[in-house]
Amino acid sequence: MTDETTTAGGSEDPTRPRFTDKRRIDPETGAVREPAHTDAGTTPGSRPDDAAAAPGGDLETAQALAAERLDDLQRLQAEYVNYRKRVDRDRLVARDQTVVAMVEALIGVLDEVELARQHGELGEGPFASIAEKLETSLGRFGWERYGVEGEAFDPNVHEALMHEHSDDVTEATVVRVLQPGHRVGERIVRAARVAVAEPGA
Repeated sequence: MTDETTTAGGSEDPTRPRFTDKRRIDPETGAVREPAHTDAGTTPGSRPDDAAAAPGGDLETAQALAAERLDDLQRLQAEYVNYRKRVDRDRLVARDQTVVAMVEALIGVLDEVELARQHGELGEGPFASIAEKLETSLGRFGWERYGVEGEAFDPNVHEALMHEHSDDVTEATVVRVLQPGHRVGERIVRAARVAVAEPGA
């Protein structure tokens, strides 16, 4: 097919249609034609954005993606560590609350044991063995009995039921323990009930 779009003067006639033969097979010779070059210097079949994508662009993209995944992993790891700490802390709190509730339920029994000890009824026999095992078992969970005569009065751990004045003390002092106190670790289950002597006026 020929292209007859020129005028007698050698210039193209803009009013006449122009035809371009894009057939791969030459109709006259039957030979395969070489593909013509395309616009912007790209080869046929290539995508326009392939030319703009340099090899370094793929590396930068991969590095950015790896950095993003690393940030996600570090955040998840930090969240997991915080979760483990919170679970461990809640477990300890639940354990302490359980021990405190158990001691509160046994305070009457523990008071009877202490009264029996003060009256010399725990010298020998099966009751003495049972009382010792009970107190030893509770001690493994952090329980202890406190309050002794002669120690300084502390309103945070003592409950003063009686007051008196004495020239034998220089500060408020426990002179008699009416009921011993009970605590689990640092938590007061029941304050020691005491009689307090203060310096004389």
